[in-house]
Amino acid sequence: MQKIYTKIESIVGNVITVRAEGVRNSDLAEITTSSGKSYANVIKLDRDLVSLQVFAGGQGVSTGDSVRFLGVPMRVSYSNDLLGRVFNGAGQPRDNGPELTDNMINIGGPSVNPAKRIIPRNMIRTGIPMIDVFNTLVRSQKLPIFSVSGEPYNQLLARIAMQAEVDVIVLGGMGLKYDDYLYFKDTLEQSGAMSRTTMFIHTASDPTVECTLVPDMSLAVAERFALDGKNVLVLLTDMTNFCDALKETAITMEQVPSNRGYPGDLYSALASRYEKAVDFDSAGSVTILGVTTMPGDDVTHPVPDNTGYITEGQYYLKNGHIEPFGSLSRLKQQVNKDTRDDHRALMDAMIKLYAAYKDSVEKKSMGFSMSEWDEKLLKYGNLFETKLMDLSVNIPLEEALDLGWQILADCFEKNETGLKTDLINKYWPK
Repeated sequence: MQKIYTKIESIVGNVITVRAEGVRNSDLAEITTSSGKSYANVIKLDRDLVSLQVFAGGQGVSTGDSVRFLGVPMRVSYSNDLLGRVFNGAGQPRDNGPELTDNMINIGGPSVNPAKRIIPRNMIRTGIPMIDVFNTLVRSQKLPIFSVSGEPYNQLLARIAMQAEVDVIVLGGMGLKYDDYLYFKDTLEQSGAMSRTTMFIHTASDPTVECTLVPDMSLAVAERFALDGKNVLVLLTDMTNFCDALKETAITMEQVPSNRGYPGDLYSALASRYEKAVDFDSAGSVTILGVTTMPGDDVTHPVPDNTGYITEGQYYLKNGHIEPFGSLSRLKQQVNKDTRDDHRALMDAMIKLYAAYKDSVEKKSMGFSMSEWDEKLLKYGNLFETKLMDLSVNIPLEEALDLGWQILADCFEKNETGLKTDLINKYWPK
């Protein structure tokens, strides 16, 4: 029997407290106000004093309103009907489609038992050379995209959503500008990728609490698709907004702040989401790419700093490019040894030459005289940036490798590349 409580002890922001018994952490509650009904979830228990976070915010809630605990945690519907649909952070339709209430599954559960996991061994092709060639994305990987505000990270995610060779895309947006939400929606619909995509979108004007639910909803749905044999790619943007929402809630709860005001369990909050990445031994997989914006381009900011300890490398997005230095996919060696026999050697050689190009650019900017070798490096660097680093380039891995050989042949002699003779004899353009 569900009890109804009619005395709210306090209302602070979107957090209310009520005295109740038999309540569990994360349980849902229904609040009846003069303007209608709203939902909340339990976020803190102190004996019989229960703190709840109201999805629609505390505005309009009075101390005399009634609270009814539903005895179940936050849940989301799961079925193939999710594909092609857009929902908000509370799991309600944003696209004027029907509300889904069948086959409800809990969100925010534990990560998968390691005994059910297999070692990552399959590449996810994206058609982006700076990923496919130089920092290959691997199934079940968890990778952040470190960026500063103003970089085209949402455009990059949209391209990956359109081109990645996976079965299902789950897009979780947190604190998005409405223009960015429409960009994702329109881009995926026009490309036809929306038919394999589910979107959970929280915009900047939506209640803060919904922002904290988006990753859990996205990952719960992704995990169920994976258990049904699908290879799922989860795209999250922006995890810094998610952490800021956690910070706002912690301040409201009067928790003792940690670094820069973020809650002390920030690492655990991020890890519990990223660790949902998995490749099942007898089913599908979940791969996570999450944008993390760095305020002031500060990689020591608590959000990117904690993220770096959890994830398996990172992509740095700077000046509209995925930087070859600093960006790292730690699992790439698991797959790029099996793509083509020249992949790893060509990747290493091109990055070494690009590093030498950067030195030549610095010499030129300081007014030093340029040698013939420096001129070759300058030509090489320009071709590398325009033909491979540019994010608008969309070519398959094999074509990108052939293009790499062509760029080397246009700029250097065979003996200047540092590549093995047998590879040069096999792949050097005639």
